[in-house]
Amino acid sequence: MLDADGKVLYVGKARDLKARLNSYFQKRVDAVKTRALVARVAGVQTTVTSDETEALLLEQALIKELRPPYNVLLRDDKSYPYIRISVEQTFPRVGFHRGKRKEGTRYFGPYPSAGSVREALNVVEKVFRLRNCRDSFFRNRTRPCLQYQIKRCTAPCVGLVSEEDYRRQVALAIDFLDGRDAQVTSGLEQRMAAAAEALDFERAAELRDQIAAIRLVQQKQYVDTDRGDVDVIAVLARHGLAVVEILVVRQGRVLGHHSHFPRVRADDDEEEILEAFLSQYYLGDSGDLALPAEVIVDRPVESLGALADALRAAKGRKVRFASAVRGERLAWLRMARENAEQTIITQLTSRDNMAQRYAALAELLAMPAPPARIECFDISHTGGEQAVASCVVFGAEGAIKGDYRRFNVAPAQGGDDYAALAEAVTRRYQRVTREGKALPELLLIDGGKGQVKSVMTALESIGLGHMYVLGISKGPSRKAGLEVLHRSDGRELTPPADSPALHLLQQVRDEAHRFAITGHRARRGKARNASVLEEIPGIGPRRRQQLLHHFGGLQQLRNASVESLAGAPGISRSMAESIYAWLHE
Repeated sequence: MLDADGKVLYVGKARDLKARLNSYFQKRVDAVKTRALVARVAGVQTTVTSDETEALLLEQALIKELRPPYNVLLRDDKSYPYIRISVEQTFPRVGFHRGKRKEGTRYFGPYPSAGSVREALNVVEKVFRLRNCRDSFFRNRTRPCLQYQIKRCTAPCVGLVSEEDYRRQVALAIDFLDGRDAQVTSGLEQRMAAAAEALDFERAAELRDQIAAIRLVQQKQYVDTDRGDVDVIAVLARHGLAVVEILVVRQGRVLGHHSHFPRVRADDDEEEILEAFLSQYYLGDSGDLALPAEVIVDRPVESLGALADALRAAKGRKVRFASAVRGERLAWLRMARENAEQTIITQLTSRDNMAQRYAALAELLAMPAPPARIECFDISHTGGEQAVASCVVFGAEGAIKGDYRRFNVAPAQGGDDYAALAEAVTRRYQRVTREGKALPELLLIDGGKGQVKSVMTALESIGLGHMYVLGISKGPSRKAGLEVLHRSDGRELTPPADSPALHLLQQVRDEAHRFAITGHRARRGKARNASVLEEIPGIGPRRRQQLLHHFGGLQQLRNASVESLAGAPGISRSMAESIYAWLHE
């Protein structure tokens, strides 16, 4: 799609071109990005390909070359770090590497970050005692350096180790980095037994320490299997930001994670972001990217079959894509999702990001300066029972969690959110004024006109009718980005979906919602804890007592995994699965 000057605005592929174009040029289009794109389109060019695979390859080539503003673009194209062992040398050196690779040298990776490379190097130096010094330093030594003194090198520079013994350690390190831990451990155990039999107890002790260090590394792995090379990918979009998190698994070992931040628009959905990312990431021409045998994604994507065919055509490699997984793969996927969640929280709370959003909010609300303190209320209940009101506080640096408060509210009629909000607001600000603490410069309410009116009435009754109150409600479609803002004077604001001010209000509102729900669940769970174990089929009084005694309480029992439950006295695997399902349904 081209603008009036012939500049490319968007590149896409379509099996049915007419249907695809009709989806853009309709009288009513909900997506803000699509409306903005169509407003600028002056012409369309098409290229016919022989099949969908060829179309996908062409699409990615054009996106990379032209970088159209309305495509999701992958910005992070740095080369990946590796571990390098110079096997061509008499006494090979192990070290960090990034950039072009040369023949005659072994490379291990790619690793997701420099930190994960250094962690692996630390293990290799400690366990296998290979040199990491530069060649110029190595050639000019006359006595061992500090690395030898702290037992992280065997000092080949001054002949304290034979070439044969050093090469044996290099071979073990290579096996270890290739993921053959069990093979390395088995070989060391045999050598330790032989050394002990020969009464060489000093050597046997050194081998014992090597084995112990390797086993310690194995224990630190979240999952350690022989399932091969896998990339596990999760995507999360929130408040105008998006992150694609890649968990790197090589030879069944989790090496770490790497975050990518595609340039997106507010109404790009996560499936669209993931689809664009996968094709650009794996079909790119970066020589540093080693294709895994399998890619696990956190949601189904329609074009995965075409992408696999395109990779086979472009790279000569067969890559399997999967979204429905279980066992170890499900554990990896959960880890990727958790890392994505943490990454986007970090980005949302960064100082520069918050400053930009506060300034935009002041402009949107016509305030003389950005509000120094925002407080937001929300209500959570189940059928009107166990209602909890939350109050979260944000300042210029983000969430001020020490000032968060919850209120157990009991309106006269169960489920009356208006009365519940009025009660919570009254209790909150009567105490604030009594103690002389700071009032918020903006009071945000999760709700529409009715909630705002109820809160204003409550504030006026305690002499605080001058406070700036703003309601935020979801639009008719209840889709994020289409929220309506309700002022206390009855006027409404509808900021665009990509407004930084709206993203800040969404973030504050969502935090209030989360805080209210967790409080409500805790209150509801407290009322049920006394009888929850009695409801589990097949668990009698004696077994209940054993379970509580084994885990130390009901909360610890709830946090236990299926494997931990199965390890309790008298609990079979099938019974453990039943207990876990009952406690988490």
